[in-house]
Amino acid sequence: MKKKLTHFDGAGNARMVDVGDKEVTERVAVARASVTMQAATLKLIATKQAKKGDVLAVAQLAGIMAAKKTPDLIPLCHPLSLSSVDVKLTLDARRRAVDIEATCKLKGRTGVEMEAMTAASVAALTVYDMCKSVDRGMVISDVKLVHKSGGKSGTYEAR
Repeated sequence: MKKKLTHFDGAGNARMVDVGDKEVTERVAVARASVTMQAATLKLIATKQAKKGDVLAVAQLAGIMAAKKTPDLIPLCHPLSLSSVDVKLTLDARRRAVDIEATCKLKGRTGVEMEAMTAASVAALTVYDMCKSVDRGMVISDVKLVHKSGGKSGTYEAR
């Protein structure tokens, strides 16, 4: 069976998918992102010496807020009643990176993949914004969905 894009009608016009007949299930999505930087920048973050404040705490809050605003940012996303948003940021000195993992959950008729991806992306952008005055060469990378469960399509695990 050939899969087709669901956000277009028969005439090719954009549409919001009707999820009214879908079963309510618990749905979970986990997304990740990384921000690599100079060692000195990572040290500023680790020691909470960045001029704008606690980078990890602000980026965590930004990611949570972003998940809740996803339908305002991504056209055709359904507004969802999230039951949980968890954003974790960890430092990897070997790679000179801040690694971000965002987990979104709800009981509903549609998935939370976009919310998790938005949370991880905005957390990464916030790290960049808070440190750009000392390191404009930071790189945001590896924004990806790593887990999805619930709904008719079942579970997805990234390889």
